[in-house]
Amino acid sequence: MKSFLAVALLSTAVISGAAFAQSAQPADRAAPAATVQHTDKMMLKDNWRASKLMGLNVYNEANEKLGDINELLVDKNGKINAVVIGIGGFLGMGEHDIAVSMDKLKFVEEPVRTSSTGNSTTTRETTTTGAASTNRNTNDWVPDHAVMSGNKEQLKALPQFKYSDYN
Repeated sequence: MKSFLAVALLSTAVISGAAFAQSAQPADRAAPAATVQHTDKMMLKDNWRASKLMGLNVYNEANEKLGDINELLVDKNGKINAVVIGIGGFLGMGEHDIAVSMDKLKFVEEPVRTSSTGNSTTTRETTTTGAASTNRNTNDWVPDHAVMSGNKEQLKALPQFKYSDYN
């Protein structure tokens, strides 16, 4: 019985010693973590969220809507290799997916300027655009739209991107 009690006391001492060893870190060790956290925030300031780029409208230089971004293809190192854009279609039906490199797109943070001839439509769109631009924060993690050269017919003539070709 005495040996059992001695073993129990010894194990309690060993376990409690390990628990006491896990005390709070000194203040000088915690200080660099705060500095690193602040630096990381500054590095992320002008970045965009990939989830917010999905569905982003793509226009050409004439402000004609070409389609929207369906997917971002990322390599194992995290670099975006291609952007899959759905051209044309209605509610996903009849859409022609193409894959283009990221450098083919120019991301714009200002709202699209429409070229309408009607006076009442122009006034309404200008008002809406003005309200959107005043309420919109320039660092809201997403650009307003992307611009790409070409028109729908030219882009539909490009080879269609199919996910099954790469499985």
